[in-house]
Amino acid sequence: MEIKSYERDGVTVFQVSGEININTSPDLRKLFERQSAKKVVVDLQSVSYVDSSGLATLVEMLKRMKLQGGAFGLTGLSDKVKSLFEITKLDKLFPIFATQEDAVLRVK
Repeated sequence: MEIKSYERDGVTVFQVSGEININTSPDLRKLFERQSAKKVVVDLQSVSYVDSSGLATLVEMLKRMKLQGGAFGLTGLSDKVKSLFEITKLDKLFPIFATQEDAVLRVK
């Protein structure tokens, strides 16, 4: 898994590629814990697979942002990853946007 982090219009974007699984999700969690942004978008466009530990990490990130009064969104979900969110009903919990541009505009 590779993560690029940058700011776009006042929103911190985590652009993730590869797999988010039991081996890689701790790296995502650590990176997220080190940032102090109030608005975060996680771009999953280049993510091919997410396991239960990856889902748990994303849920933790969402909860932390809500507790801090921040905003959080996901974008770029492949059909496979989107299906996982739908099956687990997490699509009802997470704000999911079709494009990164839309996500950056709407998490403000």
